Amino acid sequence: MAEGATRRHDVVVIGAGPGGYVAAIRGAQLGFDVGLVERESTLGGTCVRVGCIPSKALLESSFLYAEARGSFAQHGISARVELDLKAMHARREKVVKQNTDGVAYLMKKNGVTVYRGSGRLAGGGRVVVEGGEPATLEARHVVLATGSVAAGLPGVEADGETVVTSTEALAFPAVPPRLVVIGAGYIGLELGSVWARLGSEVTVLEYLDRILPGMDLETAKEAQKALKRQGLEFRLSAKVTGVSVKGGVARVEVEGAEPVEAEKVLVAVGRKPNTAGLGLEEAGVELDERGRVRVDEAFRTTAEGVYAIGDLVPGPMLAHKASEDGVALMELLAGKPASVDHDLVPGVVYTEPEVATVGATEEALAERGVPYRKGVFPFSANGRARALGHTDGRVKVLAHAETDRVLGVHAIGPRAGELIAEAVLAMSFGASAEDVAATVFAHPTLSEAFKEASLAVAGRAIHS
Repeated sequence: MAEGATRRHDVVVIGAGPGGYVAAIRGAQLGFDVGLVERESTLGGTCVRVGCIPSKALLESSFLYAEARGSFAQHGISARVELDLKAMHARREKVVKQNTDGVAYLMKKNGVTVYRGSGRLAGGGRVVVEGGEPATLEARHVVLATGSVAAGLPGVEADGETVVTSTEALAFPAVPPRLVVIGAGYIGLELGSVWARLGSEVTVLEYLDRILPGMDLETAKEAQKALKRQGLEFRLSAKVTGVSVKGGVARVEVEGAEPVEAEKVLVAVGRKPNTAGLGLEEAGVELDERGRVRVDEAFRTTAEGVYAIGDLVPGPMLAHKASEDGVALMELLAGKPASVDHDLVPGVVYTEPEVATVGATEEALAERGVPYRKGVFPFSANGRARALGHTDGRVKVLAHAETDRVLGVHAIGPRAGELIAEAVLAMSFGASAEDVAATVFAHPTLSEAFKEASLAVAGRAIHS
């Protein structure tokens, strides 16, 4: 395409991550002519390229390595196990390529026009594409879907070598003898787990007095115990004030405590909306006090014809939430009713055991004065978990004390990330704990723990 060429579309989406590319597909399905702008060489955004997908590939590989070293014997399997980190990274890259290629295929299949370059709002429904394929696009609807970037920490400067973000931590060429993880959220615990399994001495520093901020506290404490047994050291209420590097070794300063030294430091203190370079101010798009794009219930920004979804706007910063935002927006633009209930967006931490949650926590219910009953069932009493040899954890169901409606489900245990989908489905249809308890679950399955926890709400658990 010649530089400066102008193309018209019904919808132009800036950003090809889980929010943007899904929005583009759904828009095309609904009959819109869609243009998609992406500055990276491959599609899929942070999630597919350097986030969700590659981290899960490494988590799976490192889990199998740890199983082979420590758990195969109990299954009657003897094996000599050696780590081939290069091959492990090659598999990670292959998995990522399969996914990015898949997204590119879906764009062609659905007739979405892809523009390579950085998109910038130019007002009046125009988007200027700068870089790879310079062009000016015009559309009635412009969707901002540029996701988020790693948040920084005052006094800590990532150099991409010793002090790194999650992107670099996915591709360490060798297992670091010592790794300090700053931040005990999803990203920090997952990548900390990977390298601990592969042989690193991992220390997690968390500013708060708990891990997994925002999750159910009781469940988070169970997760900390399990991860501690796996060798991760936790230092809570630890305020990091600075990091210095000398001779390839980082010295992490902690307020009121001894510094911690390590060959690698992962800064995982959260993410922030990626709004730089979009021309928001010039286009009249306002941000809120937390740097998020201000939108109404229909994803409309303060600029006419401009919308925003995913990590740019309020709600959980999760890939699946972004995708649902994208679908809902396209359906609204097509005149269909649509919305996303942020209270029913599940969250999963892919450690071992996995941690999965949806809905209200006990702390939130208590703070709001909502009466509730609790049912808990341990995986140690689940036949399938025993057969797998992974019995850590439990499922907790919180139900309204008067209506019995399920208000929250919090699970820690084997494959909890798969189990939580049942809870989301039940809550989406307003199910009561009794409804779940009356449902027939296959035996033996891990999901039976959800049924038993629902029975336990009324003190009727069968197997505990």
